[in-house]
Amino acid sequence: MTFLDHLEELRWRILWSLVAVLVGTAVGFILIQNFGVIDFLVSPVSRHLEDERLVYLSPTEPFFVTFKVAFFLGLILALPFLFYNFWAFVTPALLRKEKRIFFPAILSSLILFCLGVVMAFTIVLPLGLDFLLGFQTSSLRPMITIGEYLTFATHISLAFGLVFELPLIVAILSWLGIMTPAFMRQKRRHAVVTICILSAVLTPGDIVVTMLLMAVPLLLLYEVSIYLAAAITSRRKAALSAVPGEHE
Repeated sequence: MTFLDHLEELRWRILWSLVAVLVGTAVGFILIQNFGVIDFLVSPVSRHLEDERLVYLSPTEPFFVTFKVAFFLGLILALPFLFYNFWAFVTPALLRKEKRIFFPAILSSLILFCLGVVMAFTIVLPLGLDFLLGFQTSSLRPMITIGEYLTFATHISLAFGLVFELPLIVAILSWLGIMTPAFMRQKRRHAVVTICILSAVLTPGDIVVTMLLMAVPLLLLYEVSIYLAAAITSRRKAALSAVPGEHE
C-alpha cells in the first residue's frame, strides 16, 4: 500500500471507531436510565449520607453527569472494536516475532488497567471514603455533589489503572534486556521515593491518606515486578544461549 492508501485506511478506521463510541454512548445512556448505573457508582459514598443521595448545585449538572457517565460506558463497550481496528491497522507493519509480542502486550495492558480500576472502586475508594468521612461525624454533616464525587472517584480509578501497568512495563524492559532484577533491587530505595512522589501527584486531595492508598499497592507491585523480571531475564538468557551467536 502507498502512503496515501495507509492514510485512507487510517481515516476510515478512526471514523468507524468514533461511530462505535457514539453507539456505545447511546447504549450507555439507555443503561443509565434503566439499570441504576448511577446508583451503583455512588454506592461507596451513599452509606455515609443522611438520605443516601448526593446533591447537585446546578440545574444542568444531572444532565452533564449522565452524559459523562454514558460516554465512559460507551468507551468501555467500544473497547473490543477499538482494539480490533488498532490491531488490524498495525499488524501489516509487524514482523511475525513482533506480532507474537505485540498482541499479548496490548491485551495484558487492557486487563491490568481494568484490574486496577476494579481494585480502586471496590477496595481503595470505600476505604478512603470511610477514613475521610469518619471525622467529626457528630458535628458535621456531609453534603457532597455528584460532580465532585465522580471527579474524585474517576481520578483514583484512572490512577490505579495506570499504575497497574507497572508489571507489563517491567516485563517488556526485562525481555529487551534493559531492566534486570539486580538493578531493581539495587534501586529499591530510589523506587520508594519515586513511588511516594508519583502517588502524591496522581491521587486527588492534599492529605497523606490518599497518597498511602496508592503507594502501598504500588510498592507491592514493584516487589512482584522484581520476581517477574527475574523469571523473564532467566528465560531470555536461556533463549539466547539456545541460538549460537545471538548474544554477540
